[in-house]
Amino acid sequence: MTIEALYELYKQSYLVDTDTRSIRKDTMYFALKGENFNGNKFAEEALNTGALFAIVDEVEYQTSNKTILVKDVLQTLQSLATHHRNELDIPIIALTGSNGKTTTKELIREVLNQKYNVSATKGNLNNHIGVPLTLLSMTPETEIGIVEMGANHLKEIEFLCDITQPNFGYITNFGKAHLEGFGSLEGIIKGKSEMYQYLSKTNGIAFTNPKDSIQTRLTKDLNRIPFADSIQFKDVNPFVDISFENQIISSQLIGSYNFTNIAAAICIGQYFRVSHRSIKRAIENYTPSNNRSQIIRKGTNKIILDAYNANPTSVEAALDNFNLLKTDNKVIILGDMFELGESSQIEHQYIATITDNMSDSSTFLIGKHFYGIETKKASKFEGFSDFIKNVNINDIRNSTILIKGSRGMALERLLDFL
Repeated sequence: MTIEALYELYKQSYLVDTDTRSIRKDTMYFALKGENFNGNKFAEEALNTGALFAIVDEVEYQTSNKTILVKDVLQTLQSLATHHRNELDIPIIALTGSNGKTTTKELIREVLNQKYNVSATKGNLNNHIGVPLTLLSMTPETEIGIVEMGANHLKEIEFLCDITQPNFGYITNFGKAHLEGFGSLEGIIKGKSEMYQYLSKTNGIAFTNPKDSIQTRLTKDLNRIPFADSIQFKDVNPFVDISFENQIISSQLIGSYNFTNIAAAICIGQYFRVSHRSIKRAIENYTPSNNRSQIIRKGTNKIILDAYNANPTSVEAALDNFNLLKTDNKVIILGDMFELGESSQIEHQYIATITDNMSDSSTFLIGKHFYGIETKKASKFEGFSDFIKNVNINDIRNSTILIKGSRGMALERLLDFL
């Protein structure tokens, strides 16, 4: 079956699912395969549960005229997504970077939603499967699309741009994330800036942070729109305040590092002619969730929960911000940072040294990587259970607590004990 013919079937509902545990009525089920699963085996179940069609790539599972056999299910999903993107013919904003992608995406969405029907990546569906699913979640009513792109190797952003075909792009920053895959900071810069190369080929537009010298250099020959001079950092105590067009925007985001995330949303909102009043309302009403820069009160403690992910750049920024807070009884709880490859011990030691120099804080380091480094004052624990077993966490009272670690550490579990 051609992509064009498959597209006509998809248009019956504009729904796509890949997991039979959450099949929607009248959806199109794509039987993806992985190392430990084969979606083809669940094609009939998907149809029985409510799917209109099931896309398979193993002939034995083509059991009816509602089961459509293709050469490769994943490639078909990606090709269908690109075809749909072209049929929609709407502005698509691509977003990548080492830190702050999801927060920036959500801020941009909230700002543009003030004027347009916007569809954006849900959660962190930002890889070779998530990006096509994001595109296929857009409907004829969608006026602007926002597609977050993640990568941990070279050529991945290039591939995702070929699928998405964005008109606009923004790179949050270049930091020490996924060093294991990219090999070095230079590799990270090269990999993320594949988005710039795509925009250069297609005469697209890049939104840029003019205070980022690397972005400025890499986009010098592009059509680019830098943040306006009128967007200025005002204060953080603990939330970020920004002055913009003679007004103060008081966000619910902590950390000065969120200034550029907010500034990007303002810049893009201005480009798409969202009113200043609407931009202010959108940013001030946005509340972070999903363990990203959340402030939570538990008993007598105020907790800064930033446990969705961590890398050396984001942890250092979080510590710098925490150090500036004017409060007593500071407690730092850090979990291991993953995907650092050969740099892991050096980077964990660097972070531990920063905490050693923070004289007004108590520090707990959790995980095998932190356990293997030297520290003058921090308490180290091989894992989460070791920490819970040996620390009477209920003794932590009347404190401001920073919790940060990689996703695999799942440090949000601490909320059950504090």
